[in-house]
Amino acid sequence: MKFLSLHTDYIKFKPLKKALKKIESLSDRDKEEKHIENALAVMTAVERHDTDIKKIVERFVEEVKSIADQVNAQNIVLYPYAHLSSELASPEVAIQVLEKAEKELKKFFSVIRAPFGYYKEFEMKVKGHPLSELSREVKAEGETEQEYSPKQLLREISKTKLDTSKLKENDHRILGRQMDLFSFSETAPGMVFFHNNGLIIWKELVKYWREVHQKKGYIEIRTPQILDKRLWQISGHWEKYKENIFLTDYEKRQFAVKPMNCPGGMLVYKDRPKSYRDFPLRIAELGIVHRQELSGVLGGLFRVIQFTQDDAHIFCTEEQIEQEVIEIINIVEEMYNKFGLNYRVELSTRPEKRIGSEKIWDKSEKILEKILKNKKINFKINQGDGAFYGPKIDFHLKDSMGREWQTATIQLDMSMPERFELEYTDKKNKKERPVMLHRTVLGGIERFYGILLEHYKGRFPTWLAPIQVRVLNFTDRNEKYAKQVLENLKKEIPNLRIEQDFRSTTVPSKVKDAEVMKVPYIIVIGDKEEKEKNLAIRIRGDKQIQNFSFEDFVEKLKKEIEERL
Repeated sequence: MKFLSLHTDYIKFKPLKKALKKIESLSDRDKEEKHIENALAVMTAVERHDTDIKKIVERFVEEVKSIADQVNAQNIVLYPYAHLSSELASPEVAIQVLEKAEKELKKFFSVIRAPFGYYKEFEMKVKGHPLSELSREVKAEGETEQEYSPKQLLREISKTKLDTSKLKENDHRILGRQMDLFSFSETAPGMVFFHNNGLIIWKELVKYWREVHQKKGYIEIRTPQILDKRLWQISGHWEKYKENIFLTDYEKRQFAVKPMNCPGGMLVYKDRPKSYRDFPLRIAELGIVHRQELSGVLGGLFRVIQFTQDDAHIFCTEEQIEQEVIEIINIVEEMYNKFGLNYRVELSTRPEKRIGSEKIWDKSEKILEKILKNKKINFKINQGDGAFYGPKIDFHLKDSMGREWQTATIQLDMSMPERFELEYTDKKNKKERPVMLHRTVLGGIERFYGILLEHYKGRFPTWLAPIQVRVLNFTDRNEKYAKQVLENLKKEIPNLRIEQDFRSTTVPSKVKDAEVMKVPYIIVIGDKEEKEKNLAIRIRGDKQIQNFSFEDFVEKLKKEIEERL
């Protein structure tokens, strides 16, 4: 059985029409729209192998109760959601499981169950704290692994097919396929296979990120992917995220594939003694993390299992907090403005489940609120959605389809340095505890990449475009001069990403192929261009051809690439 739990400000739903022949009968009241505040919405999928109904219900109730207790939810909404699995049980079994689960959960909570076997419309607002979205899979004890033949295995790991029928034209998954940027496979659910073109964009984005951070005084580190379970117990992640962590054993020790980068950063800090002269110490890491998610909730680059966070951990004194937070906000503004992205800001305060004293939380929240007000930033208080170790400033990015994604975050942490016993020597040669800021700017780079891909509709600015220029010949007799133009451009701009298309086919066909790849500059060389020694250029899909001298075009290209315009 698979389920996705969503801690919501509210959820409302209404049955519309029958989806199955065998369904539950509904009264007039059942057909009305339901609106439930502060609910834990549990999207469920009962699976074919869930034959031991009693044991499955026991495990399911145990998991739901644990999550509900952690997020302090009193209302439970059981919502049948078939999309979480392709191995669904029969409707009869599914209804039995849900009915028994509802009965058991009602001993502890107020429970509403959405009707089974109906198409439904639903709307919800999910909270933004770390435990607001959790996916789980429960199995009856003693369940054995199914055996498969090599042919069956080969079918299962074959390339994932994308159903584009319900996707918009500029959906990043469609553009990614058209432009040969990335792909996905059942061999690694929720993990991206970046192709050459896609990796070029990735590397240019990271290159820009590194340049900005080097100028701002950051140093970069790299920490291991797999770390001892005890490290996550110290940090507090084990208690909060255990069910979403990939685990492995080595020499009778349990290790975790890291879901976050911060504990590794703590160990780097502790490796050598620190002095107040080292502060502020800004340590950045483009760290790859893994978090368990059910396959049914994965969605292209926006919801993945493996992703890269542009993390940084800043160690400083209390007196340095304000300036450091302002500097982080300045980086966010600089990088988001570079891409023309709009965002809003929230101040997320102490959650129900947290570490640290109330005195520390009072001080931390007041500091962040003061900074936002002094910087005259409009913000909304997001009560109870802070990290378990401290309050945070969250940046919510609006994409081209109007959806919002929490990307950048600044988290003030006065608790984890205590748990890791971090120290520095102050001016009086006395040992003190540093303050720590956790922060991201792009957030998960895969998600940010997807947002950019849709934002630009695939037509990236020249400096980011995987193919910047493509040279076409009008006829075979123009090929020699077209090659000369291409070679001269390479000499003038050594790292220019330029291609040629000298096939014996029509110019419209060549242009169409270049347009599919969203090439910013398509140069067509014909008799006129060869005679007049100029360039006829189609720019970013514009059907109006523009003429440039070679020198002017080189100057334009250099400026766009070097200044990242």
